[in-house]
Amino acid sequence: MDAAEYDNLARVEREHWYYAGKRDVVRHWLNFAGPPGPGQTLLDCGAGTGLFAEEMSAVCRVFVLDDHEEALRLLRTRFQPEQILSLAGDRVPLPDASLDHVTALDVLEHVADDVAVVRGFHRLLKPGGLAVVTVPAGMALWSDWDVALHHFRRYDRGQLRALFPDAAWEIVHVNYTNVLVYPAVWVVRKWRAWRKGGGPPGTTPGAAPGATARTEDAMPPRWLNALLRGVFVGMARWRVPFPFGVSLVLVARRRG
Repeated sequence: MDAAEYDNLARVEREHWYYAGKRDVVRHWLNFAGPPGPGQTLLDCGAGTGLFAEEMSAVCRVFVLDDHEEALRLLRTRFQPEQILSLAGDRVPLPDASLDHVTALDVLEHVADDVAVVRGFHRLLKPGGLAVVTVPAGMALWSDWDVALHHFRRYDRGQLRALFPDAAWEIVHVNYTNVLVYPAVWVVRKWRAWRKGGGPPGTTPGAAPGATARTEDAMPPRWLNALLRGVFVGMARWRVPFPFGVSLVLVARRRG
């Protein structure tokens, strides 16, 4: 991500319905598939500001992984040095089959070789260990937001599912999320793309310098923020297969 985006994320993520809701969704599916406990270890890949991993440290041992200096600066304020990992070449510096859980909240879209990243998850997890990932969905929603966050792609269900082949993984759950807001997000992003041709974007009041004015960054009124979070999280717990959504969540168990 651009450097300014990390500060912008840190500004809104604790309470914003989307970021807080995403953490709620991942915790729900972790608990559904096999709750983390005090004797278990979780690695949060692409940990960003570290807020999700900090919350999970209340229930299990936590490592965080990131290679961006802006993220590492924020992670050092929340974790001990031995908890903070960087890639050694293209490998995570942990032994094979050493982890019970791996999480990657909106990470796979940032890497060119997402297949290799998922193979790394498989190497690190113990047999029966869980990977929980979220990704942005639908190339029809591609926008300046994806560009600013340095995304390579947005996924459909089949593309995400294909990263976790049956020979290596048992798929516990995969589904679209943020379904009801999809039409509004599509309209806003198409309108913004059209409007951008009329002049440079402004900046969000209170946002980090360099962060463009985007609906995704704005805090709604408290009542609306609570409503959006409740709908997002509530529907993301359903096992009904939705045909589309703004995001995807996948839960996979490493086969022995």
